[in-house]
Amino acid sequence: MSNSDLLQRSLAAVWHPCTQMKQHAIDLPLIPIARGEGPWLYDFDGKRYLDGISSWWVNLFGHCNPRINAALKYQLETLEHVILAGCTHQPVVELSERLSALTGGKLGHAFYASDGASATEIALKMSFHSWRNRGFEKKRDFLCLEGSYHGETVGALAVTDVALFKDAYAPLIRAAATVPNPDARRARDGESAADVARHAAATLERHLEQHHESLAALIVEPLIQCASGMAMYDPEYLRLARALCDRYEVHLICDEIAVGCGRTGTFFAHEQAGISPDFICLSKGISGGYLPLSIVLTTDNVYQAFYDDATVRGFLHSHSYTGNALACRAALATLDIFAEDKVLEQNKVLSAKLAAALAPLADDSRVRNMRQRGMIVAFDVDSENPKFSREFFRVALENEALVRPIGHTVYVMPPYVLTDDDVAHLGRAVATALAKAA
Repeated sequence: MSNSDLLQRSLAAVWHPCTQMKQHAIDLPLIPIARGEGPWLYDFDGKRYLDGISSWWVNLFGHCNPRINAALKYQLETLEHVILAGCTHQPVVELSERLSALTGGKLGHAFYASDGASATEIALKMSFHSWRNRGFEKKRDFLCLEGSYHGETVGALAVTDVALFKDAYAPLIRAAATVPNPDARRARDGESAADVARHAAATLERHLEQHHESLAALIVEPLIQCASGMAMYDPEYLRLARALCDRYEVHLICDEIAVGCGRTGTFFAHEQAGISPDFICLSKGISGGYLPLSIVLTTDNVYQAFYDDATVRGFLHSHSYTGNALACRAALATLDIFAEDKVLEQNKVLSAKLAAALAPLADDSRVRNMRQRGMIVAFDVDSENPKFSREFFRVALENEALVRPIGHTVYVMPPYVLTDDDVAHLGRAVATALAKAA
């Protein structure tokens, strides 16, 4: 197989996601990947690319990780999949127990699906349905933050506030209300990120006071709103939001799909606020970047609202591959690596090295709002180039790095297995791409 042959065949047969396909014929590169090893991807000509975005934020411990590979080989010889309605299996039970333990047992019930948007839909439906089963028929609305992103199915778009994804489908959507996000970049002179969080929470309080009787849940991306430009905020907002949701009897859903699994420095991002939500949505990194898997964790209080003799009061939602044994085994291997390698402690060192590698860019007059939370580093770029993101992507590839800006926001979210040389390489590639693209 050659690069050119695969490119031609892909452009003819594959409709690539989140892409205007005509741009591939003009100035948007398409990279033919032959194999992966650690944080590196290789094309058919042997050229390599450092995966600076973890292949859409999913890869935690490198491509073709030998420990996850071994776990999957074992599972392949045992059980590949079985219907989870009326059957169960060891990997799904063990994974549910271990995730419950990571919440301190507070969210002890796990419901499975295959992708992040499905997890969002499940959490929304479960919240609404639990209120209805308890006799709160009016609680059927949802609340999200400005700039939020929770997936692109019709239900998930209802709580997504990114025009690029939402506007085309507006006639199909029953849109949720929005309240201001606590993006720390909104701080005025003399204000801290915590001040911004308190201002946003004050608006949230006024909304809940007026509308709580019809609200089922508030959904948030804890600490970082990724798809809207890596908007980072202070944990104070989560503390205040939890207290307000308790006061006004509204569920709190923490969408940890992108920010969970250690990305922000703790396994769950909401841990940094010292709170516990009513629902946690997990996907992306939970399977180590190997297989589609998503999970909604919830409390015994929510679970008991469905526990009844009547079938119609049960949570009647399903996916054919719910709780797939292979995906659950990959997730168990991922959790094993976290525990055995003390990954969260090691990531404190690695995140500091990433910060140091990118710190010189803050001296560039075009760079604004250099920011970091755990293993995610981002900055905004002042540029009049309307094709900045595409040009940056292309130049980064020429310098052996896969980095895709979100508009004029450049970010890195690499796997947790970078060497010092890898970190230095990523820093050089980002600096070169910035110089040429801006």
